[in-house]
Amino acid sequence: MNANDIKKVLIVGSGTMGQQIGVTCAIAGLQVNMYDISEVVIDKSKERIQKLLHYLVKIGKLHEGDDVKAFSKISFFVNPVEAARDVDLVIENVPEDPKLKGEVFAQFNKLCPERTIFTTNTSTLLPSMFAQESGRPEKLVALHFHDIRFTDVVDVMPHPGSAKEVVEVVRDFAVRIGQNPIVMKQQSPGYVFNYMLSELFKSAQTLVANGVASVFDVDRAWMGVLRVPIGPFGMMDSIGLDTVWKITDYWAKKLNDPQMLKNAAFMKQYVDRGELGQKTQKGFYTYPNPEFTRVGFLKGIYDEELAR
Repeated sequence: MNANDIKKVLIVGSGTMGQQIGVTCAIAGLQVNMYDISEVVIDKSKERIQKLLHYLVKIGKLHEGDDVKAFSKISFFVNPVEAARDVDLVIENVPEDPKLKGEVFAQFNKLCPERTIFTTNTSTLLPSMFAQESGRPEKLVALHFHDIRFTDVVDVMPHPGSAKEVVEVVRDFAVRIGQNPIVMKQQSPGYVFNYMLSELFKSAQTLVANGVASVFDVDRAWMGVLRVPIGPFGMMDSIGLDTVWKITDYWAKKLNDPQMLKNAAFMKQYVDRGELGQKTQKGFYTYPNPEFTRVGFLKGIYDEELAR
């Protein structure tokens, strides 16, 4: 198989990143099967995908009418058998739990054609953690996307058992869908950018969890010194606080790191309240007009109660 042979892609998990990846593939002209476990989740995904496509038209990344054309390329499923039928590539986006990822891949290993390549969009885990459970370790590679609204960089990361030719196909596939792949020489948690970003997030969480500074002031420092439009807590809101918490909690327990455990507990307060960031309109900031975008934010003009 080469990248041009890939005609139909299965997106497993229709959350924020699953939606963005599905849209990217559809815009490139591929047939996209979007799978999740409930109709409620799928219905929400349909709505958010349409909003994302409209936004891409609004900012000039798509021409008028291209959004409708791309949406017509996406089919939605809650039946895994139907979702897996005749797909050439799987891109997995389920929560950051190696056991769950292994179970999902094992399920689709039985349902997908033998030729199908498996990829994982995991943020911080290593594909070797669930390669054997996938049933086709030689055809498993990490293909990690960032926020498509702002960047077209993707990471391609093999594990020791990945076939060289599969890595090449995945790299070429990334180029085919308009992305710029960074192919890693070996496994590393967090790839390249996320490896650096995770350290930033850990530092930001530590400052707030230890009572050194507020959420707003941490972001003010980052934004004000670097002259960038968003800080680490704004970034976390964009990713989803449930996702950030799961990653923090997983590594805190795995490493038995007291500070990371404290950071995870700090993050979980927001998750327990259902304040997950942009997708729920409230996280560290309130949306659609977050405080960090308002005139006066860098000068410290904001509601002290919200800053907590």
